[in-house]
Amino acid sequence: MARAGASCGREGLPRTSNDNHEATMTSGFRERLRERVLIFDGAMGTSIQDRNLSMDDFHGKEGCNELLVLSRPQVIREIHASFLDVGCDAVETNTFGASRLVLGEYGLADKAYEINREAARLAREAAADFSSLARPRYVVGAIGPGTRLPSLGQIGFDELASMYLEQARGLVDGGADVLLIETCQDLLQAKAAIAGCQDAMAASGRALPLMVQVTVESTGTMLLGTELGAALTALEAYDLDAIGLNCATGPQEMMEHVHFLSRHSRKPISCLPNAGLPRMEGGRARYLLTPDELAEFHRHFVEEHGANIVGGCCGTTPAHLKRVAEAIGERAPLRRTPEYVPSASSLYTSVPFRQDRSILIVGERTNANGSKQFRERLLAGDTDGMLAVARDQVKEGAHVLDVCVDYVGR
Repeated sequence: MARAGASCGREGLPRTSNDNHEATMTSGFRERLRERVLIFDGAMGTSIQDRNLSMDDFHGKEGCNELLVLSRPQVIREIHASFLDVGCDAVETNTFGASRLVLGEYGLADKAYEINREAARLAREAAADFSSLARPRYVVGAIGPGTRLPSLGQIGFDELASMYLEQARGLVDGGADVLLIETCQDLLQAKAAIAGCQDAMAASGRALPLMVQVTVESTGTMLLGTELGAALTALEAYDLDAIGLNCATGPQEMMEHVHFLSRHSRKPISCLPNAGLPRMEGGRARYLLTPDELAEFHRHFVEEHGANIVGGCCGTTPAHLKRVAEAIGERAPLRRTPEYVPSASSLYTSVPFRQDRSILIVGERTNANGSKQFRERLLAGDTDGMLAVARDQVKEGAHVLDVCVDYVGR
C-alpha cells in the first residue's frame, strides 16, 4: 500500500481530443461551483423501490439495483429525469454498488466496467435533455464504499484501488462530468478510491472534478471511530474539488458537522443528508422528514454555513428536491474564511502542529536511510521492532519523529 498516504495532484494531466463538450462541462462544473450553490439529486434506491419492480426486472439478482442500467435502462433514465425536472443541477449515476467487489456478490464481477459505462451514458442522455447553455446539467459518477474495510484487514489497498480504477474508467468513458466518492466509512478506503480515480483519469486523459463525502454516524464519528477533523486533515491533502457529508443521519444530526466543515474546510463543502432517521414499517425503512423541512435545513446550511452543494440521500424524493431547488434558487455561495491549522491525522484523530517550546527535538532514528537498526528491522518486516525504536525516542524526549521507509537500497 505504497500510495495510501500519497497526495497525487491531477494538475497537468494530458487531455485528449475526446470532445469539446466534455472539456466544457468539466471546467463548467468548477466554474458554476464558484458562482452558485449547486443542487444534487436525491435517493436512487428510494425511487427504485417506489416503482415496485419484479424479480424479472433484476434478472433474478434481487437487491442489485445497479443491474437495472442493463435490464431496465428506461426506468433509470426516468428516475434521472424526475430529479432534473424539479430543478436539480446534477444527477448521480446508478452505480453506488457497481464495483467489481460488490457486483461479485451477485455473480456480476465481469460486468463492472459495462455497468458503470452504461449508467453514465444513461445519466448523460437524461442530462442532455434538460441542459442549456444558460443552465447546464451535470452527471456525477457515484462510487460507493463497497463491503470490505481495508483498515480492518478485510481487503488490501492495491486490490481495492484497482477495483475503483475499473469502476471510474467506466464512468469516465460513459460521459461523467464529475466523480464522487461517497458514504466513506474508512479513511483508507477513501484513499484507495481516490488513487483509483486518479489513475483512471490519467489513463483516459480527462481530469474530472473529484469529490469525497464521508459518513458520520449518530455516534459523532465515522464507522471506525474516525473524528471528522481527522477525515478533513487526511482528505485536504488531496487535490479534491469538494469535501462533504452524506447518509447515516438526517440534517438535524448533521448540523454540528456541517458547522465544523464550514469553519475548517478550505474546499467547497457538500451536504446530502437522509430524509431524517428511518422508522421500520412493514419491513421497509420509512423516512419522515418532509420536503419543506429538508428545504429549510438546506437554506440554513447555505445561508449560515456556506454549503456549496446540497441534495439528498436515503429517503429523499423528487418532491424533496423540488422544495430544495425552490428554497435555494440561484443563490451564490457564502464567502467563508476557514480557520486552517496545519495538522497530521491518524485513523482516529487529528493532531495540530503547535510548538509550545522554543526548541523542537526531532527523533531521526525511524528513518531507513539514516538508521541501520531501523533499516534492518524494516527489511525484516519487524513491525514491533520498528515501533520499539519509535517509542525509545519518545521516552528520550523527542517532540516529533522523522519516519521514512522509502529505502533506496531495496
